[in-house]
Amino acid sequence: MASPAPSKDSDSPSLNAPRYWPSWILMGLGWVLARLPYGLQMWLGKRFGDLAYHVIRARRRVADINLRLCFPELDAPARKRLLRAHFQSVGMGAIETALCWWGPTEKVESLAHIEGLDNLEAACARGRGIILLSAHFTSLELGVRMAKRPLRELGYITTAMYKAPHDPVVDHVMRTRREAHIGGSSIRDDDVKGLLKALRRKDAVWYAADQKPPKRLGTVVDFFGQPARTHIALSRLAKMSKASVVPFFTLRCEDGSGYRLIILPAIEDQLGGDETEDARTINQMIESVARQAPEQYFWLHQRFKRSGYNPYKADADT
Repeated sequence: MASPAPSKDSDSPSLNAPRYWPSWILMGLGWVLARLPYGLQMWLGKRFGDLAYHVIRARRRVADINLRLCFPELDAPARKRLLRAHFQSVGMGAIETALCWWGPTEKVESLAHIEGLDNLEAACARGRGIILLSAHFTSLELGVRMAKRPLRELGYITTAMYKAPHDPVVDHVMRTRREAHIGGSSIRDDDVKGLLKALRRKDAVWYAADQKPPKRLGTVVDFFGQPARTHIALSRLAKMSKASVVPFFTLRCEDGSGYRLIILPAIEDQLGGDETEDARTINQMIESVARQAPEQYFWLHQRFKRSGYNPYKADADT
């Protein structure tokens, strides 16, 4: 596989500009990292995470507050160990992103350990579009690529919702590498028409249900025992598209053998009533998976900030 190079596509001619060269160098580094042995990749990922723990202090503080709120049973030493393990997991996630974008197919597929394939087969047998209901775990990018093979064998094209990065080079590379390895075009998180179109043509779309919602699409329900603004769009999307909603999560194996692709029974029949109750059901599901490997859930964003309450303020009582 050739090293990434600045795009010459007509829709992004400015990406050749010198101001984007550092970003292209970073992408080139990602290509190099993707060629390394898996064990070395994960070791380097941990070291990147250790460095980030000391350097990115603002995000470390956010994660520490989240862990205090969500795991009140942990004492300070235990919470610090979990915090450091989380940063190592984030570092490994960065390497896994490179592996997703540029890793050889044989290597990537050999690391996937599917749990609940029968649940996916049952959903595909219904002949509808599929929403792969997921959340922000640190291996999510690689998990989306790993979902391609079982879905392809069942006759489905895979794609994913995404929030466009601020860096246009990263945005371009992410979209083109996803399309190269997954099949379908990525769908922006604000492109509801594009999402519905994909589901109606019976694609499988990866969808993170724990993203921060706009006010009109959110409700407050518990997550890890804490009130959190939560998206309610999934209930509406499932009803409008008549898609199957299949919970799908990716967790890194503790023994270093690869990744658990956890596929749970479809839940669309449990949705569509009260949107707040639907959001509560989804949060409980995400929490149950996150508790299996809490260091692998993404704790770096301000999950519990909402109107009239901000535990992340410097003077907040946390």
